[in-house]
Amino acid sequence: MAGNNPDTTDKAIDINEILRILPHRYPFLLIDRVVELEEGKYAKGIKNVTINEPFFKGHFPGHPIMPGVLIVEAMAQVGGILAFKSANVTNKAVYFMGIDKARFRRPVLPGDRLVLTLEVQKTRGSVWMFKGLAHVDDKLAAEAELMATIVDK
Repeated sequence: MAGNNPDTTDKAIDINEILRILPHRYPFLLIDRVVELEEGKYAKGIKNVTINEPFFKGHFPGHPIMPGVLIVEAMAQVGGILAFKSANVTNKAVYFMGIDKARFRRPVLPGDRLVLTLEVQKTRGSVWMFKGLAHVDDKLAAEAELMATIVDK
């Protein structure tokens, strides 16, 4: 995936911009920032996982593990930012449409920094298809193929 190419247009997106783009709020907003974005190509987002996350109370109490479905949702949120910024739209929303080939390779624990990389595989009209990877300390934690669409609000 892209990222080290000096010809890429890296654009960091802070939490205020994320809040403007995504309709999610606590506890459903799962990304803290987007550190790289090349429109129409890829985006890299960050999720800092803390013990204060509400899901840790009930998911494996005594042995907290971030639920896989929330890792996939965090990937989808980075993909939503990528699609929204790439399509250069306003008054639109990005809806998550599908998940294929999701695999969970290692647990994500409190204190981990989840790095979420989404790469555009193809677009067809308002439909976007992505390959998503989630890493902790450069080790693959999860991967999935995701699909989203851009719709009127």
